[in-house]
Amino acid sequence: MTMDTPRTAEEFVPSRAWRAVCALALFFAFLIVDQVTKVFIRGLVAHGFVAAPFIPGVLEFRFAANTGAAFSLGEGFGFVFVLLAIAVVIFTVAYLYRAPLVSKLEVIGLGMVAGGAVGNAIDRLLFGFVTDFFCVQFIDFPIFNVADIGITCGAIIAFIGFVISPASKVDATEELNRRDAEKRARKAARREGRDK
Repeated sequence: MTMDTPRTAEEFVPSRAWRAVCALALFFAFLIVDQVTKVFIRGLVAHGFVAAPFIPGVLEFRFAANTGAAFSLGEGFGFVFVLLAIAVVIFTVAYLYRAPLVSKLEVIGLGMVAGGAVGNAIDRLLFGFVTDFFCVQFIDFPIFNVADIGITCGAIIAFIGFVISPASKVDATEELNRRDAEKRARKAARREGRDK
């Protein structure tokens, strides 16, 4: 069995192509929605907007210039969070490309996290702050944005996916033997190429 073929009809193991398409689709979906909503809110602020109810007593739109991380945490470390966003994207690409087996939830979650991280990084680079605008009214909770939703929900989804990943069902000895056999086959193929 190769990584690019499912083991059974019921247990779908994402191929590299499926991983790339799904993760990129979610990455760009969260990035675009995040940036469009932030542009919209900043446009309203330029015309005097401060706050407006969305779901009365539950959620309102309220502009906040956040110089920290998700949910206004870690203020004053904007450049560090830009570097962290780059690291998240590099990790996501490397993991989804190199991991022999991943779950669909890992792909979905990591695509969301990467899209959210880049969305907030763009704000930090262009404006020096992140545009936040969702304000929960019934509890004391930091103001957040679409990118924060992608980062938080994506991390939870990816973690659940990691726990139930097909990789966790693989027999470790069998997997090590398979890797050793592949390594021997590659060495033999190189040796044959040199002997010709």
